[in-house]
Amino acid sequence: MSRTRMSLLTALALLTGTSGAALIAVPAGASTAAAPCTVDYKVQNQWDTGFTAAVTITNNGAAKSSWSLKWSYAGNQKISNGWNAKVSQSGASVTAANESYNGTLGTGGSASFGFQASYSGTNAIPATFTLDGVTCNVDGGGPTDPGPTDPGPTDPGPTDPGPGGSKAANPYVGAKVYVNPEWSAKAAAEPGGSRISSQPTAVWLDRIAAINGVNGGMGLRAHLDEALKQKGSGELVVQLVIYDLPGRDCAALASNGELGPNDLDKYKSQYIDPITSILSESKYAGLRIATVIEPDSLPNLVTNAGGTNTTTDACVTMKSNGNYEKGVSYALDKLGALANVYNYIDAGHHGWLGWDSNLGPSVQEFAKVATSNGASMSDVTGFIVNTANYSPAKEPNFKVTDSVNGQTIRQSKWVDWNQYVDEQSFAIGLRDKLVAAGFDSGLGMLIDTSRNGWGGTARPAGPGPQTSVDAYVDGSRIDRRIHAGNWCNQSGAGIGERPTAAPATGIDAYVWVKPPGESDGNSAAIPNDEGKGFDRMCDPTYGGNARNGNNPTGALANAPLAGHWFPAQFQQLMQNAYPPLP
Repeated sequence: MSRTRMSLLTALALLTGTSGAALIAVPAGASTAAAPCTVDYKVQNQWDTGFTAAVTITNNGAAKSSWSLKWSYAGNQKISNGWNAKVSQSGASVTAANESYNGTLGTGGSASFGFQASYSGTNAIPATFTLDGVTCNVDGGGPTDPGPTDPGPTDPGPTDPGPGGSKAANPYVGAKVYVNPEWSAKAAAEPGGSRISSQPTAVWLDRIAAINGVNGGMGLRAHLDEALKQKGSGELVVQLVIYDLPGRDCAALASNGELGPNDLDKYKSQYIDPITSILSESKYAGLRIATVIEPDSLPNLVTNAGGTNTTTDACVTMKSNGNYEKGVSYALDKLGALANVYNYIDAGHHGWLGWDSNLGPSVQEFAKVATSNGASMSDVTGFIVNTANYSPAKEPNFKVTDSVNGQTIRQSKWVDWNQYVDEQSFAIGLRDKLVAAGFDSGLGMLIDTSRNGWGGTARPAGPGPQTSVDAYVDGSRIDRRIHAGNWCNQSGAGIGERPTAAPATGIDAYVWVKPPGESDGNSAAIPNDEGKGFDRMCDPTYGGNARNGNNPTGALANAPLAGHWFPAQFQQLMQNAYPPLP
């Protein structure tokens, strides 16, 4: 994490702090610029009998194709499991060797990994680290001198004081949320739209030009300046969608982006860096910035990048070149270094990742990206599910554990052996697995409820008939889509739960990330200069593909380009809102 680049380089030799403490293992007075390698060792969470730690190594010497880091504990620490490195221990001596995917370490390159360990008594920080036999953190790689046990810089984590301010355990609690005046004006101009036009929605930074404003619209600074006016003397959250990866949305055409698959440097220097620079301006330090990091990107690497009937060549390319992972890690690192920024990584939805065969690999992918290329798990406040999707927060009429005539409802065509039937249960289940993989125990989840209400006359009033699993599920489910894989401008959808802070344990907020009334994609080919193609999943006449079980799309007709205003959809969403609008 970028906080390790502060000028303070002293190290705390003994850790007696509580959960959330972090240490940088750099000897006092050492010059890391001249050191052949540096090691950033952070205790992320600590309890009476154990702790988790994140380690980042930076190679300042010749490029390496593999690496091995070693250290010894002065106490009785015992590592039980690790991630993103092969971690072994013999007595007090620990060795962490690269995995197959992170062995390359160029000059100036970094790699990160983490682990969980037990201990009793005092949890002392290792005094010496060696990378392939060379001592790190000191000039020339000679013996280290731990120096005095002066307090070192601490990583503020999601709840502790950080540079320039302090982070809240849940940024939404006790805070207003920014109302985007551009969306609000469009909503208010629609008949009946004033009923929801004062609701907060996210600002989508979906191309480089959006940073300064497109076609005379508000840029990032304009939004932040307006947010300061809305903030007043209290707290306010501004929600930003970071969405411009190279080769963006490799499994869909409607939301393809402007950057080619190999434009990683452009993504960094012309997109993430300018956003970070603006957010770091002192006048915005009092705003809480919640970022939604790159919707769909990492889930696509899990399910659509090889070995399945949903594989696309574009996703294979993005997995092979690593630019989704490198881009997301870079965004987490740069944005996470700001004390008032709260990063939420997109985690798809239950109808995408809810099967064990997808969920386990997804957790591994999230952990990998959050601990490599300079990123740290402490850069991650939480995850968001159902971004711009339609899955209900809760299915009130049936549970995944229900059975009919001795058959589990997981056998139904709709559930299709999924482990989850709605977003809230999925979010909590995913959260538990993420914490077990090393993410902070205070990890928070967001659910996009902007279009998942499913009210109106088609909403079932109670459970379906118990004549078969399919009759029961189809008669019970409030989600009236033809298939849970349908995602574009869905017919029958409605406004969902209004934005709410802390609606349930582990859920930071219900949010409206996808602004209601903005199209998911064009229903027919439309020439444009935004890089957006024509995806047949937005065509109401299309018979489907493997990702939706070869079913009709259920998409509305006459839809404009993704992100453009779609009045007919907006009216439908209000009509089918649940809870109903006044």
